[in-house]
Amino acid sequence: MNFFTVRSLRSAPKTVWEALEKQKEIVITNNGKPTALMISIDDTNFEDVLATVRQANAMRAVNRMRMAAAESGASRLAPDAIDVEIAKARKERAT
Repeated sequence: MNFFTVRSLRSAPKTVWEALEKQKEIVITNNGKPTALMISIDDTNFEDVLATVRQANAMRAVNRMRMAAAESGASRLAPDAIDVEIAKARKERAT
């Protein structure tokens, strides 16, 4: 996978676009850190690619929540304790 800086995207966009066409995916970095993934799409697969990216982002969010629950101990709550937390959250929301 090719990596390009934000600066190269501004100063030599043709090079970046050519690499994207050839490699089908490239990473854009900012201050040495990856900040964006560019993937090649066309008008026939745009909706499918967008749906797939959104699904992947949702799966990553669920995994982060699972990890946070495991770290905090929330994943080991008993069903009664979960019911108490739900009732407390609903009560707070109602006020």
